[in-house]
Amino acid sequence: MNRQHSFENEKPTLYLVPTPIGNLNEMTPRALDVLKSVDIIACEDTRTSGQMLKHFEIESRLIAYHNFNEEASTNGILELLSEGKNIALISDAGYPLINDPGQRVVAAASGAGYNVVPVSGASAFLNAIVASGLVVQPFIFIGFLPQQHTDRLKKLREYKAYPMTMVFYESPHRIDKCLQDCLDVFGDRQMVLARELTKIHEEFLRGKISEILPVLPELKGEMVIVIDGNHEDYSKDVDMNAIMDMVQASIDAGLSTKDAIKEAAARTGIAKNRIYDEYHSRSGEC
Repeated sequence: MNRQHSFENEKPTLYLVPTPIGNLNEMTPRALDVLKSVDIIACEDTRTSGQMLKHFEIESRLIAYHNFNEEASTNGILELLSEGKNIALISDAGYPLINDPGQRVVAAASGAGYNVVPVSGASAFLNAIVASGLVVQPFIFIGFLPQQHTDRLKKLREYKAYPMTMVFYESPHRIDKCLQDCLDVFGDRQMVLARELTKIHEEFLRGKISEILPVLPELKGEMVIVIDGNHEDYSKDVDMNAIMDMVQASIDAGLSTKDAIKEAAARTGIAKNRIYDEYHSRSGEC
C-alpha cells in the first residue's frame, strides 16, 4: 500500500496544475503560488506555456513533456525528483491528464513514493456539463472518439446503452461527422454543444442532435459535446457482437472471463447474466 500524506512530509512533490482554458482571470491564486514556488514546470509546449507564464510574471524553468517524449521525459522528471526538485505539470489549457499527457509520470512518481498533489482549477468538460441543463450525475467523460469513421461507430455502439450523460471532446473539422455518427447510433437525443468556453465567443447550443447539425458549418473553436444517456430499454436492440468483442479484448488483456464479463456489464449497462449466457453460448458453438 502507498499511503501519501501530501503536506506532512518533506518529500519532493509533483504538482498537477490546471491552467485557464481561455480566460486568464480563471488562474487561481493557489495555482500561481505553486507555479512560482516550484523548481521546474513541465509543459506540453514551451512556447504556449511560456507566453502564459510571462503574463503572470512566473520565471520557473520550463521543460517539455508531451505525447512524443513522454517516456524519456518521465525518466527525466523522476531523476529531478530524486534530486529533491519540486515540479509542476501543466497542460496547454485545462487539467493535466484529461485528454492531455501526464498519466505515465503520475503513475511513475507515485509508485516511486514521491508526493503527487492535485491543484483545483479549470476543466472544459466540467464547465460544459454543469451548464448543459442535462442530468449531471451520473455522467461519463469519454474524451476524444476515434478519428476513423468505422472505429468511431464501433466505439459509439459500446456506449449506446449507457444510462448516464456522456461527455466528448471534438475538433471543429470533425464535429459534423462525429455528430452525424452520434445521431445514427444513438438516435435523436437531447444534447448540448459548448464551444469557446470562458472566452468572449462562448456559446452553448442546446437541443436535439438533428437541430444542431445544420448550424455546425458556421462554428469554430474547441468543442465539448454533452449527450443525454439512454432512458429506454435497449436490452433487445443492443449490439451483442460489440459487447463480445469488448469481453474478448479484456480477456486478451489479462482479465479472467468472469472479470471481463463483469467489466463489460458495468461499461454497457447490460445485465451480467445476459452477457455471461451469450459468451458461453458462443464459446460452446466453437
